[in-house]
Amino acid sequence: MEQIKEELTAQLENPTAFTIPIFGGIPVSQSVLVSWILIALLALAAFLMTRHLRQEKPGRVQLVLEWFVELINGMCKSNIGGHGRSFAPWLGTVALYIAVANMCGLLGLTPPTKNLNVTLALALTSVVLIYGAAFRFKGFKGGFRQFVEPVPVLLPINIMEIVIRPLSLCMRLFGNVLAAFVVMELVKLLVPAVLPAILSIYFDIFDGLIQTVVFVFLTALFIGEALEEA
Repeated sequence: MEQIKEELTAQLENPTAFTIPIFGGIPVSQSVLVSWILIALLALAAFLMTRHLRQEKPGRVQLVLEWFVELINGMCKSNIGGHGRSFAPWLGTVALYIAVANMCGLLGLTPPTKNLNVTLALALTSVVLIYGAAFRFKGFKGGFRQFVEPVPVLLPINIMEIVIRPLSLCMRLFGNVLAAFVVMELVKLLVPAVLPAILSIYFDIFDGLIQTVVFVFLTALFIGEALEEA
């Protein structure tokens, strides 16, 4: 049991992948390195799949891309409203990153989303987008008004939402990915053959996609709430 505990603890660590030899050495963690790899792969895939787009007789790849774009646009329109198209590119990009990050365990890489720092950074960017959108489309006065609605006495509670929202987004994604990672590592240690491959279909693919949808949907929903009557 102690051996399993030690091996699991080692898997949960986020070791330094390498150190950039400037300013006394800048350590780059494993989660950051994996994120860079995934970002590079997504950028390369986007370049290769959009080189030969056609208006007439589109290929299968183009049809899949158009389906994904329409899916994101439709979700943004239904949850955000008339300003939804302004946020579709960002939400689509984040959806792709989180989906690939959650499923990269299939490639033998450690999911960066099991690191609290990564999920917290994603949540903070969402919150900046949510409240930034309110000030952009409503102006300073209109953006500040959301903190005193429906009555000014709720100002402290509304301010608390600035912390609660990123925390909920962060912990939901982090908790589910971490739990799935722990379960899979335990299964690999106890039953190293057959069963891990079956369970990875659920934990790495299905659950990873579900968490992607939840994160993006909640972000869009919060933006829609911030832009009511904008």
